[in-house]
Amino acid sequence: MTQKIVPVIMAGGKGTRLWPLSRAAAPKQFIQFIGDKTLFQETLQRVSDPALYEAPVVLTNEEFRFLVAEQARELDIGLEAILLEPVARNTAAAVAAAATLVSKRFDQDTIMHVLGSDYEIVADDTYFDCVRIAAATAAEGKLVTFGIQPTEPATGYGYIEGGEALTTGARVVARFIEKPPLAKAEEMLAAGSFYWNSGMFMFSVSCLLDELRTHAPETIKAAGEAVANAKTDLDFTRLDRSAFSAAPNISIDYAIMEKTSNAAVVPSPFKWSDLGSWDSVWKSGSRDEHGNVAAANTTVVNTKNSLIMTHGVHLAVQGMDDIAVIASEDAVYVGRLQDSQDVGSIVKMLAAAPSTSQLTETHPTSYRPWGGYTSVLNGDRFQVKRIFVTPGKKLSLQKHHHRSEHWIVVKGTAEVTIGENVQMLRENESVYIPLGEIHRLANPGKIMLELIEVQTGSYLGEDDIIRIVDEFGRS
Repeated sequence: MTQKIVPVIMAGGKGTRLWPLSRAAAPKQFIQFIGDKTLFQETLQRVSDPALYEAPVVLTNEEFRFLVAEQARELDIGLEAILLEPVARNTAAAVAAAATLVSKRFDQDTIMHVLGSDYEIVADDTYFDCVRIAAATAAEGKLVTFGIQPTEPATGYGYIEGGEALTTGARVVARFIEKPPLAKAEEMLAAGSFYWNSGMFMFSVSCLLDELRTHAPETIKAAGEAVANAKTDLDFTRLDRSAFSAAPNISIDYAIMEKTSNAAVVPSPFKWSDLGSWDSVWKSGSRDEHGNVAAANTTVVNTKNSLIMTHGVHLAVQGMDDIAVIASEDAVYVGRLQDSQDVGSIVKMLAAAPSTSQLTETHPTSYRPWGGYTSVLNGDRFQVKRIFVTPGKKLSLQKHHHRSEHWIVVKGTAEVTIGENVQMLRENESVYIPLGEIHRLANPGKIMLELIEVQTGSYLGEDDIIRIVDEFGRS
């Protein structure tokens, strides 16, 4: 049993509205925007107070599992569990599975705080006051949502109407409203008793499970069986595919919150944004005297009210107004901020064309449980990569059928296994791995290992890897 709150973080979404930085295999919750941490890492930090919270439960999918583990490790934040959803079933099934797990590991009266991992939130005293009000309200048997105090007549959010005041400081939910037209949004803003639906919740496990049994019996049945038949894989808990797939594809709002008579809302005046477009990133950023939000590695001249960001080349922007210029390692987006809600249509066009579809899926830099690699140059029968290996990690013992490899160490120390031979390579030293030879790369040092890999051969795809031994369970 615990008196602390158990945070449940949803980190499986695959949005691409913030392209070219956000992509299917690296969505916005795992990307650094203006600050030095990703949105997922900022979410972890908000629930890191050991006096208030237990270690988090994170829900994600197979594709993002190592991103979750590595970004938590970077902050030295321990996780209670990483639940892997085998298929996407929206938030109702995910929250039901988390509640089932929490009930087994803690207690039926445990309070859960459900958070998205892709919001920009200022976690100040006002924020934590709202958290404590929500926890007190949940302890009294209410299913609590956080209602953000509107700052404009936004049409991209759902709204909640607040009703009767409760003794805790929360209010009874009078009704939920779908995303409104502008005129209706202006009316609600003027009325003052309407709030943006933040997608954050607080409830006791027992109350949630009771409501699920009443309003969403198929969801709780599928989630319960998925947890009961889950398999442990390293630090991950794999929900049973067959059981979880049977869950309806519905949100927790639709499954429970809009149907229950026990819903409450905490009026929340803290700064919040779902960062659903480049315009919202600009609004949430720190603007200079000309209204610009400009990240590092940029030069901005005679430009105002613009967003300038780069994760690659240096950007120089001159004579612009109301412009978003966003550069990733391999693509640049330029458009008016007021049109940034339409980035999704460009992404669909790129995804439909074979020559550009890869630009919507992955970045040149890919992350693995041992570190990762960046594609530097591709040619006919050769490829150049920068490989980085975290201290203490090793790649799988493997071989390739179609390529040979040359490794040149540029930073750190490499332990290289080739056949029966093990050798140490230091900066400016190199080695050759013949086609078909069993080999392994490890970092025995205390600093990041970086090397340049030159591949040559008839086929250079990532699927030409025969893993013989792998500490991450991939052999």
